[in-house]
Amino acid sequence: MSQLRHDPLSGADVIVAAGRAARPVTSAPMAPVGAAIATCPFCPGHESETPPEVARTGSGAADTPAWRVRAFPNLYPIVDAHEVVVLSPDHSRSFADLDDDAAVEVMTMLRDRIRVHLGAGCAYGFAILNHLRAAGASIAHPHAQVFGLEVVPTGVEAAVARVRDAGHDLVAADAAFESLVVAREHSVTTWCPHASTSPYLMRLAHDDAGPRFDAATDTMIAEVARAVRGALVRFRAIIGDAPYNLVTHTAPPGTEPFRWYVEIIPRLSVAAGFEQVTGILVNSMPPEAAARDLREAAS
Repeated sequence: MSQLRHDPLSGADVIVAAGRAARPVTSAPMAPVGAAIATCPFCPGHESETPPEVARTGSGAADTPAWRVRAFPNLYPIVDAHEVVVLSPDHSRSFADLDDDAAVEVMTMLRDRIRVHLGAGCAYGFAILNHLRAAGASIAHPHAQVFGLEVVPTGVEAAVARVRDAGHDLVAADAAFESLVVAREHSVTTWCPHASTSPYLMRLAHDDAGPRFDAATDTMIAEVARAVRGALVRFRAIIGDAPYNLVTHTAPPGTEPFRWYVEIIPRLSVAAGFEQVTGILVNSMPPEAAARDLREAAS
């Protein structure tokens, strides 16, 4: 039996079609990394192949090895303020493979680089991570991206308006169904939205989060980073090394009310003809079942 569901947080409509869940879902194995490392511009020793770095953690001088996390302008930017944040010197270490300290270091770098761009006059800043080619990654070495925009996107304005017009915390309401909760760790809740647009989609939010990711405290960033890593480990235990997008949903400066949150969007299906005509997305995995699977997966 199919159900039409609406997501007040994103504004999306989705049909949860449980009968289609029997279709097999597979992902391609990772290619051998030996040859890739030799030519990868994000690997240690190849620092001269990227634009000059703007931030790093670890020892060593700028644009030399010995870094742990490294940020530099994107060589092929979408907008003027567009940076790459390399997660680790290890060519094959995704966010799920990081230890807790490294995950915190990456998330802190993303927050701090957004702060820099907003401080320089950008109207909006956010971070994303595209994992694997099918999710939009053009270079295999795991990396995130930071953007600073001169205007607030209309989609962000609409999201802020939905929260304002609702008159209550839409993030808290979205996470209120216990059957959809994957984990509660410290002050962070991980859950599958009632109107998930794709199988195993997860959202994560800190109980004390304010409107802006860039304004989060170090403690808040650390707790969210560890929860994100745990969520990705659970996801990989079920699906394998599958493509996903990780995105930060955050409000522009001066916006109230809002609560920033992180979303992990698996790329396990494509928008086909039905979605193109109707604007309604189809999810073959009921989020209640996805949340159960993720709860039971090793973290």
